Amino acid sequence: MSSLADLAELVRAPAALSVPGDVLAGASAAGALDRRTPALAGASVLLYWAGMAANDWADRRLDAVERPERPIPSGRVSPSAALGLATGLTAAGVALA
Repeated sequence: MSSLADLAELVRAPAALSVPGDVLAGASAAGALDRRTPALAGASVLLYWAGMAANDWADRRLDAVERPERPIPSGRVSPSAALGLATGLTAAGVALA
């Protein structure tokens, strides 16, 4: 079983701090800031994290050579867990959007 820290590393959790700002800036520029904006920002974070997990799943063989310390090649997160997380985060992001 993967730890929360391993999963956070897999999805590069801290990097998602910039994602809500992009949504807010876009909504503001479009004159569309409203009560839905926070949910869209949250959905964007979930989809960002899903993409990070899916990327590491897809690159797991290359990462085993070039970045063996990453969660999948190091064995801290199984490939199936990474794919399941990517799928679940995608579904949650789409549902929230």
